[in-house]
Amino acid sequence: MQGAGGSGQRPFLGRGEKRPDLIPVERDGIPVHIFTYAKPAGIGILYPVRVWPNGRSFHPTAAEDSDVAVTSADFWDRIAPKYSRQPIADPESYARKLAATQGLMQPDMAVLELGCGTGSTALEHAPHVAQIVATDVSAAMIDIARGKAAQAGIENVSFQQAGVEDFEAPDGSFDMVLALNLLHLLPDRAAAMSRIHRLLKPGGFFVSSTVCLADRMWFLRPLIPVLQWVGKAPYVSFVGSGTVLQEAASAGFEDLEHWTHGRANSLFLIARKPASAG
Repeated sequence: MQGAGGSGQRPFLGRGEKRPDLIPVERDGIPVHIFTYAKPAGIGILYPVRVWPNGRSFHPTAAEDSDVAVTSADFWDRIAPKYSRQPIADPESYARKLAATQGLMQPDMAVLELGCGTGSTALEHAPHVAQIVATDVSAAMIDIARGKAAQAGIENVSFQQAGVEDFEAPDGSFDMVLALNLLHLLPDRAAAMSRIHRLLKPGGFFVSSTVCLADRMWFLRPLIPVLQWVGKAPYVSFVGSGTVLQEAASAGFEDLEHWTHGRANSLFLIARKPASAG
């Protein structure tokens, strides 16, 4: 799950010149962009695409277009191979997040990453802790992540296919939980943060990065449900940074530090479960 600020342009649907209009949806430090694509002779067709750092985009093949993503897992499975080959969009912000997170890590820590994507961030953190359990709803993403770990010879990261709601672990199992570029992809953030709070040991850290479309890209609100309805996007929540901070506080977390970055106003949050929490 998910560096990186996103880019966005005013949405456009209908007749006219071919051009992409982008909504940033980040995972694993890499942005996935969803755009509307209008054919000159007809009604606009909706496609998911990834935008390369130089701004070029690729379009799905006809076969990919016919394979409608009916669930978020299907969507990420379908784009996983191309997704895994893309570079970090904002290396400076990504490095800052890694450094801030690793500054909290200790060699004896057990860490959980939810929405790990293809595992790049988990593997970056692996040398700094005892164990990482990394999960994602996409089986294809997990397969790629396992291949990366094997190639790198990293043995203290285990990858599991699971969502936030069906991941099985006793309460109080982890010293740190990461949810990077994930919360805006969940239909019930409050429930997810409550689950994360339970999974943490007292005094444990919650580190998240969340795309906050409501802060700067309010004009995209009508387009997102359309993309979801036709199966050309995963679930994407139109949330603001203030709401995420309030939800984290309501779940019982103490805000240690946070900042926003990028055109999509991504919120990076380091929070803690109070040491006295049960």
